[in-house]
Amino acid sequence: MSASDENDRPGTPKEPEGQPVSEHLNIKVTDNNNEVFFKIKRTTILKKLMDAFCETWQGSQLSPLLLDMQDGDTLEVHQEQIGGAN
Repeated sequence: MSASDENDRPGTPKEPEGQPVSEHLNIKVTDNNNEVFFKIKRTTILKKLMDAFCETWQGSQLSPLLLDMQDGDTLEVHQEQIGGAN
């Protein structure tokens, strides 16, 4: 495998020409009401990030009790989409 093939693989970090690849990422997590910024390693399991985000909300992890959820309620999860067809 050539060096150029290796750089085109999915998951291979890419930075602008001449820039070293950083070990850390600055990530913004939002629930459309709150924004929290985190600096994490590229290898950090995202569960840790989401757990930390939940900790910032009312100082404790979210629970159905804290959200006053009822039987049959729905939790919506949204993934950011970039681009799309016109």
